[in-house]
Amino acid sequence: MTETAPARRFYWQRHTDGQGRWGERGSPPGADLAALRRGIGREPGSVPEMWPYYTTLTENGAITQRLRAEHLALTLFAVHQQSQSQPVHRQHVGLGTAVLALRRSERFSPEAVDRRFGAAATATSLNEVAHHVRGLLTQIRGLPSQPGLDYTRLFDDLRSWQSPEWCSAVRRRWGAQYFVWTPESSNPESSNQDPDTAEIPH
Repeated sequence: MTETAPARRFYWQRHTDGQGRWGERGSPPGADLAALRRGIGREPGSVPEMWPYYTTLTENGAITQRLRAEHLALTLFAVHQQSQSQPVHRQHVGLGTAVLALRRSERFSPEAVDRRFGAAATATSLNEVAHHVRGLLTQIRGLPSQPGLDYTRLFDDLRSWQSPEWCSAVRRRWGAQYFVWTPESSNPESSNQDPDTAEIPH
């Protein structure tokens, strides 16, 4: 699903360059991240502290697919970035790739990571997806070598998840990022195979 960029840059884009470095505004203040975390489990637009950080909150206050996706992406970014000295927003790192780094870290059993990621991929509601992804990001946050995550791509995935015709494509993309790489591959993103088109093994 093609996502048109909003007029304003997303919060994570305002603070990072997407390449592992802070932007001109520097690292997000702890107060910002705390405000964003207050939105966990809350209706989009219902937490006044979050209002300054949205790009998709419309004048009439409608809860759109874009607003739902941005609300969840903001809360997930705040959880992931908490206590991290380096930016966690990294361009071109899909969710499956980030979780693969967790699986390879051996901090948890491969079976446990498989189960949690599978629960996220087969979730039947957007809030359920966010719940499982939040748990995975909490574990990823503890890795000594931080893979990061492309939050703009995650926003797009969460928006697509709300449309039945696009939800399956998101699942396939996550599955391809997570499963098509061989154990010998040290850098999935450098593979010649495109994870958006690769066939998921059975």
